[in-house]
Amino acid sequence: MRIIFMGTPDFAVPTLDALATAGHDVAAVYSQPPRPGGRRGRAPAPSPVQRRAEALGIAVRHPASLKDEAAQAAFAALDAEIAVVAAYGLILPRAVLDAPRHGCLNVHASLLPRWRGAAPVQRAILAGDAETGVGIMRMEAGLDNGPVLLEGRTAIGRKTAGDLTEELAQIGARLMVAVLGDLDAFPKRPQLEGVTYAAKIDKSETRIDFTRTATEVERLVRAMSPVPGAWFEMAGERVKVLTADVLPFAFPGSEGVTVDAGLTIACGDGALRPTLVQRAGRSVTSTAELLRGFPIPAGTRL
Repeated sequence: MRIIFMGTPDFAVPTLDALATAGHDVAAVYSQPPRPGGRRGRAPAPSPVQRRAEALGIAVRHPASLKDEAAQAAFAALDAEIAVVAAYGLILPRAVLDAPRHGCLNVHASLLPRWRGAAPVQRAILAGDAETGVGIMRMEAGLDNGPVLLEGRTAIGRKTAGDLTEELAQIGARLMVAVLGDLDAFPKRPQLEGVTYAAKIDKSETRIDFTRTATEVERLVRAMSPVPGAWFEMAGERVKVLTADVLPFAFPGSEGVTVDAGLTIACGDGALRPTLVQRAGRSVTSTAELLRGFPIPAGTRL
């Protein structure tokens, strides 16, 4: 099929690769404009999707908006049979949704209608969901509310948001290729009951509140790992926690206090022991490595 692909982050790259491998004609790739790098003075960096598209020899477009008539006319002029969207980052106006002959399909990283919106992987982990998945949805006006054609599921277990996102990206790529192989073979399942919304992660959510249970704190750690990272403060410095274990020990009245020299931290119920951590501006290390150069004695309030 003649396809327009629309995506920006690493999550979208496997789907672009799968479309190219399957022999589809990707007429153009739409991606968010290059953004400034992580350090001051760095030149704007292209998105992962833009880099991959250029490696594949596919033309890349990154309009700041699709609301103006000129951008919509340029999109329609590609004469695509279908558009495939994976974490693109812009809302598609009706004129864009209607331009391809078979409309637009979206790779969404949740079991719709649960976790519509911007941060479905993180919200599923934070809520303690036992499983999540990815669905191929026919896009309509509105937020992730179109009918679902095909979905795949996976257990969450102890996976971080990074682990889960990579897994769902691979599943979504396979599902999209299957759907495009025979559009008429997949009945459209409307989204009815059980709608929840996955709001964008706010920076204020990333600070660890040790008055919460150790189970809740560990979910926060996994939901924010590897980025933006859940963190606590020690001696005026932020320390990110990227993985951690929950311990059943109770330390009433000691929430947020280290109970040993190995960085076991009392929580509202149980205790948390970080296993992978990162000081500001440093590399990720084990907790044991951190403590060798940055001791945190028992009795320290974080």
